[in-house]
Amino acid sequence: MIRIRHLVAASLDGFIAGPNGEADWIPMDPDVDFGAIFSQFDTIFVGRRTFEGMARAGMATMPGMKTFVFSRTLRAEDYPDVTVLGGRAEEAAAALKAGSGSAESASKDIWLFGGGALFRSLAEAGLVDTVEVSVVPILLGSGIPLAPDPAKRIELKLTGHKVYKTGVVGLEYEICRMA
Repeated sequence: MIRIRHLVAASLDGFIAGPNGEADWIPMDPDVDFGAIFSQFDTIFVGRRTFEGMARAGMATMPGMKTFVFSRTLRAEDYPDVTVLGGRAEEAAAALKAGSGSAESASKDIWLFGGGALFRSLAEAGLVDTVEVSVVPILLGSGIPLAPDPAKRIELKLTGHKVYKTGVVGLEYEICRMA
């Protein structure tokens, strides 16, 4: 079964980016096997603001992955290397997760790469399966929150953890489904 997994770094005070979208506070830990992480995915979901930052940095796509950008304002013709999905993110994400997107469907897990608002809306719709947060030992004071307001309560169950030499703590949770 294809899962939507939210892998993200967050400051100790719960921000996934600084006030201007900056991520310069996230250390590149040599103990993290990024190749192994990337091999688990063939599709990424990205919100507009995160994507715009990626595009400005010249990294609008990730090698070997299909990129789906959820935006009501971006024009698909301006970004031919990605798929821009407008409208209701929940419906498009559900169709891609279920494999009804035909050739564009994922065969590996889907990485919900960025976007606090996108994460919140997909999680509240019951589409996100795991939340994997690398907690960075820094207090930003402000920025883009992991799950911006208004957010519903979402119960999580710890399934794994790892402490890195840099002080980063990797936490893996599955989202508890209501029976």
